Amino acid sequence: MKNIKQIKLIILDNDGVFTDGRITYDNNRVESKSFAAQDGLGIRLLSFTDIEIAVITGRESEILKQRCNDLGIKYLVQKVKNKEKAAQQILNLLGLNWENLAVMGDDWNDYPMLKKAALSAVPQNAFEDLKAKVDYVAKRKGGEGAVREFIELILKEQDKYEETLQKLLNHFANS
Repeated sequence: MKNIKQIKLIILDNDGVFTDGRITYDNNRVESKSFAAQDGLGIRLLSFTDIEIAVITGRESEILKQRCNDLGIKYLVQKVKNKEKAAQQILNLLGLNWENLAVMGDDWNDYPMLKKAALSAVPQNAFEDLKAKVDYVAKRKGGEGAVREFIELILKEQDKYEETLQKLLNHFANS
């Protein structure tokens, strides 16, 4: 696997990565989505590190905005056609470059970001052609813990996992 010690930013797609990819509407056209609590805890782990997280998505969703707010995700970019450009803007804002970036996407609209990132990943349920073009294929599906798996992989490769986990456990014990 590539050297991922210098990862300082993780960018996620939403539908198919943070969720299972399903977009559900009720009879009043009210949208609903499901997010894995395990992924949320993985994102909380990052709050005890120097790694930032962002979500870039082609759609717009108030539900996603609320989820990002709940998890303390500061960088959410919605209704994006050019995800590579949006990623570059976040990198610029943080004073980082592509060597500092890990990306998890699930489809071809994510590929421009995936191919430039230092570490690229897809959930298990991504299409085979895309799986062949990334560095890491998660064992878990999108919306079922793939994000957590990716975060833990990075923290373990950076030798930060045990220390970060202890900080999280101490946080729970002192709450």
